[in-house]
Parts: sequence; structure tokens; C-alpha cells
Amino acid sequence: MLQRLENKYLSNPTKYTNLYSMVQEEIEAKTAKGSSSCTNGLLWLTRAMDFLVALFRNLLEHQDWAMSQACSDSYSKTLKKWHGWIASSSFSMAMKLAPDRKKFMDVICGTGDINSDIEKFCTTFSPLLEENHKVLASVGMDELKAS
Repeated sequence: MLQRLENKYLSNPTKYTNLYSMVQEEIEAKTAKGSSSCTNGLLWLTRAMDFLVALFRNLLEHQDWAMSQACSDSYSKTLKKWHGWIASSSFSMAMKLAPDRKKFMDVICGTGDINSDIEKFCTTFSPLLEENHKVLASVGMDELKAS
């Protein structure tokens, strides 16, 4: 997804000053719904980031939850409705390999106040994701399911 968006940007940085210019071009060319389109890449990148925001919120709000529970709840709220049976089953299997919550938090912690950093990330990033959803909805792409 990211490579697709980056390659498109690098093909003409002056023309593609933002992601939405790529989306508009693909909408006009009627190529936006293609599985290898930048619009589709932006859609799934936005959904993946929705999952991460939901996961971080769960980690903040439910200190007693295991990592697998936080991930499963986040998945149910964000990605599950867009996935078919195979992807959903794969996610369930992957949850059996989820890291221990403490190990995960230690890895992402760094040197700052992890709870404050997570809250700042969620607060700052959520409006950007909402803007992506609005743009994708305005061109009929926000409800596209996996093919």
C-alpha cells in the first residue's frame, strides 16, 4: 500500500501534492476501484490506521486486558466488517501469536510517558483518519469491501 502511494507520488511530486490529488485522478480515470489503485491503497491504509488507533485506545482504557483481547476488540470495531471469512479466520489464528501485553508496551515505550504518548497519537491522528474517510466517502470508496 505505502509503496504504491510513494511510487505514484515520486512519478510526479509537483502534480501529486497530496493523496487526494491521486484519488481525484483515479476517480476521473475510473480506475479507483482497482485492487492496485492508489485510492484502494489509501482506503486500506486508513483502515489499518483505524485499527491501530482503536488498539492504542483499548490499551489505555482497559489496562487489565490481555493483548489478544485488545487486538480482537479493535479488529471487531474496525476491520472485521471489511474482511471475508478467510481474512477473519486468519486474524483469529494470528491472535494466538499476539505478544504479551507487557512485552509489547516495553517495545513501543521508548523513553517517554507511554500513556501520554499514546493519547497524543490517538488525539492527533484520529481527525486525519476522519478526513480520509470523508474524502473516500465523497467518491464512493469508503464502503468498498475486500475483493
